[in-house]
Amino acid sequence: MKLQSHSFRDGGVIPGRCAFAIRAPKSHVRLSANRNPHLRWADAPAGTRTFVVICTDSDAPTKADDVNKPGREVPADLPRAEFQHWVMVDIPASVTEIGEGACSEGVTPKGKKKPHGPEGARQGVNDYTSWFKGDKNMDGAYLGYDGPCPPWNDSLQHHYRFEVLATDLEKCPVDGNFSVADVRRAIEGHVLARDAIVGRYALNPQLKPTATPLNSMRRPRS
Repeated sequence: MKLQSHSFRDGGVIPGRCAFAIRAPKSHVRLSANRNPHLRWADAPAGTRTFVVICTDSDAPTKADDVNKPGREVPADLPRAEFQHWVMVDIPASVTEIGEGACSEGVTPKGKKKPHGPEGARQGVNDYTSWFKGDKNMDGAYLGYDGPCPPWNDSLQHHYRFEVLATDLEKCPVDGNFSVADVRRAIEGHVLARDAIVGRYALNPQLKPTATPLNSMRRPRS
């Protein structure tokens, strides 16, 4: 399989319009257009019945002690973990492209209840659900795509992996507010092929985009 995007190149910088937030001179950040990026894939193997789309950030801080705190910085050597930004299942085999903004347009406080997507597809929760828990203005179930919003004082740029997987499943065996982890378990042994692209994003004005070896960010295509 081969995955590509018109919104950003593999290994390149994700545009601000596809992020949850962008830099702001006085308040550090402000909400952005939060458009899902364009994705197009080809060469799915025979026997493909549905596709799965997953987006994760592999550089989320494991401790929030310094996150977005004036006069402090999230250290580069802090252990990092995965933050889930998007999971969609049951994409029909006839669908091989998702337009920019087709599934997400703008930030929805308390989360999108019925995110747009290909007919028949279902979208699970992302990790903004737990991030905003307890916030009276934002607490809710965040379904579908919500884009990058790394700490504005993080010393590392973040890497966002968009992956499309071809499966032999007519319907992914997950229900309710399912997560990326739920889907990964459900499709184990049913993935026929996959490909991924990685985009970079940072809100720290001290960081300048640098080249990152692609072979350090992605799995081999199949």
